[in-house]
Amino acid sequence: MPKSVLEAQAFQDEHAAYAWVESRVWPEGPICPHCGGMDRIGKLQGKSTRVGVYKCYQCRKPFTVKVGTVFEDSHVPMRFWLQAMYLLSSKKGISSNQLHRTLGVTLKTAWFMSHRIREAMRVVGFAPMGGNGGVVESDETFIGTVDGEGGKRAARARVRRAKKGRPGRSHKNAVLTLVERGGAARSVHIDGAAISDIMPIVRANVAREATVMTDEANHYYGIADEH
Repeated sequence: MPKSVLEAQAFQDEHAAYAWVESRVWPEGPICPHCGGMDRIGKLQGKSTRVGVYKCYQCRKPFTVKVGTVFEDSHVPMRFWLQAMYLLSSKKGISSNQLHRTLGVTLKTAWFMSHRIREAMRVVGFAPMGGNGGVVESDETFIGTVDGEGGKRAARARVRRAKKGRPGRSHKNAVLTLVERGGAARSVHIDGAAISDIMPIVRANVAREATVMTDEANHYYGIADEH
């Protein structure tokens, strides 16, 4: 039986995980993130020393390959970061809840990791979707729970509606997702599901020549006149 990709040494051994990341961040050898030096750098080898710590003897400061990356200021083992990146890169992705169960980390840690990885994967300065006359699907969903005092008020309102047999969804976060068939997907947090919430995002992200596939919700009224 073939082995799982996650059984590779870089996913299982902390030293191997650091070596894998270092070979990609520093292909020509370690670089001090503090002063930019490359010549007088040594790897600290003491028994009590953390994995992957180097010292620059020009500026006298220690550092690891985590500095300046999504791994910085994190106590999560590097091998878990690599496992999370692999799982999140799958075609269907993976939720923070599933990541928490798969890696055996807390839900808070899984959310922190997935948020950082997705932010690092975010495309900046992207072109409109469906630019070659492709098909873009648009839909919204409601997930999670709104935080803060507003969320508390919404939760109390939800309880009142539930007692009346009208559960509602005002306590949840609204998210709009655009998916280009055969291409990428983009998700945006929105304030609500009104025309004023939905259409500006569609206009900003979808090319005029694209075919837009939606449901029959009122907030998509008139979209056929633009796409």
